Parts: sequence; C-alpha cells; structure tokens
Amino acid sequence: MQEHIIHSLNELRENQPLVHNITNDVVTNTTANALLAIGASPIMAHAIEEVADMVGITSSLVINSGTLTSSSLKSMMLATETASQLGKPWILDPVGAGATAFRLTSNKQLLENKPSVVRGNASEIKALFTGANEGKGVDSSSSSESTLHFIQEKAREHQLIIAVTGATDYVTDGYEVYKINNGHPMMAKVTGTGCTATAIIGAFLAICDTPLTAAVSGLTCLGIAGELASMDCPGPGSLQLRLLDELYRLDQASIQKFEKVSNMRRSCH
Repeated sequence: MQEHIIHSLNELRENQPLVHNITNDVVTNTTANALLAIGASPIMAHAIEEVADMVGITSSLVINSGTLTSSSLKSMMLATETASQLGKPWILDPVGAGATAFRLTSNKQLLENKPSVVRGNASEIKALFTGANEGKGVDSSSSSESTLHFIQEKAREHQLIIAVTGATDYVTDGYEVYKINNGHPMMAKVTGTGCTATAIIGAFLAICDTPLTAAVSGLTCLGIAGELASMDCPGPGSLQLRLLDELYRLDQASIQKFEKVSNMRRSCH
C-alpha cells in the first residue's frame, strides 16, 4: 500500500483536483487550508441555487453535517443526488450522528444517496447504521477497535468504504481491513482534525482508482503530517499551524519513513 499512497500523493499534486465541500461552519477555513496545503483546490459552496452545477465541474464532493440546518440539508441532498447521478465520488462525515433525532434522520437520508466513503468516529459510525447513540455530542465514547466486525458487515451491506478513526484508524471495503497507526494524541485537542481527514480523503477520491485506496491514503498522509507536526510542539495552537506546514512538506521520504499501515485482510471476520 505504501507505493499506492506515494503515487496517489504525487497524482494529487500534479492534477490539483477541484474538491467541492459542503462542510460545517467551525472548520470551513481549516479544511480549505488543509486541502490547499496537500495540493488540492477546494471550493466551499453550499447555496442550493448552485450546488448541482458545482458538483458538475468538480472532481469529488465532501459532505460534513457538523452544523446541520434544514437549509443546508436540502443543499447536501441535492449535491449528493447529483454526484450519484453523474458518477462523481463523494464522502459523508456524519458528525455527531446520534446526538439528536434530526442529525440521525438527516445523515441516514444522505446515506441513501450512496457515498463512496463514510468516515467518522466509532460512535458516529454505530449511530449512523443502527440509530444507537454512544457518543458525547460529537465525541466518541467507543474505541475504533470495537467496531471492526460491525464496519465490515455494514461496508459489505451498503457496498461502500467505511473509515473509522480514533487512536488507531481502520478502513474497510467489507473484505480487506487496513489498520493505520499514524497520528498523535494531541491531534484530538485541535478542533477539525477529523473533518480535515474527511476533506483530504475527498481530495484523494478525485484521483485514486478505488475509494479504498483514497481512504487509506488520506488518513495515512494526515496521520504522518500530524506526527511530524507534534514533534517538540508546545500545544494545540502551534499544532494547528504546523499541521498545514507538514501537509505541504509531505513527500515520498517521509511516507517511507513513518507510514504504519497494515493489511489485516479477512482476519476480523
């Protein structure tokens, strides 16, 4: 997988794909800068009057339900319907999916439009597919490891990629499971790192041959950048800025040195 990640990063920077984001108010600037830093070209557009046209001219779509409203939901639904019709890849980040009935119902509606990838923490993923809320607002109270059998089953059932993130990240298409041990605990103290992971996967969706490769590549690149940014870092404020620098500086040598990805194959069945 290491060679695929390196190739994907090079392709991303060479092609600079347009990535359409309908994301939450808290992280718009953060994720736009992260996409620029790694080499993509972000468009942050949510007006219902233009989202269908925007999906038509961009390479991939990122949907993040963190600050969901009835108005933004309509834009998200139209954008995802258009993406599915046009065969454009898109990723769903069901932020705090089980926190309220409105969030759960809305994210389930979005799921019906067949995302290429769903990324969330363990509690969000469980809530999205079962309706049971085990989280604390938008934070998870379950470990990513606890979902392994569950995410394989749901990935097969819905024919999509599920990426569950936490201290360790797992990505599956229902058959293969990739375990990613990159990252640093301090990243959890910076708002928007999960949303940034989603956006970066969205960028890789634009250029990778498979959504599975896109998800593994995106999470690995962000995790390595987070590790490098955390070295001798005094705190979360500095980390947020350093993370952009390390995404920009990320190269083949750093991926070869720091990548910690293992293919668990079918061992979790």
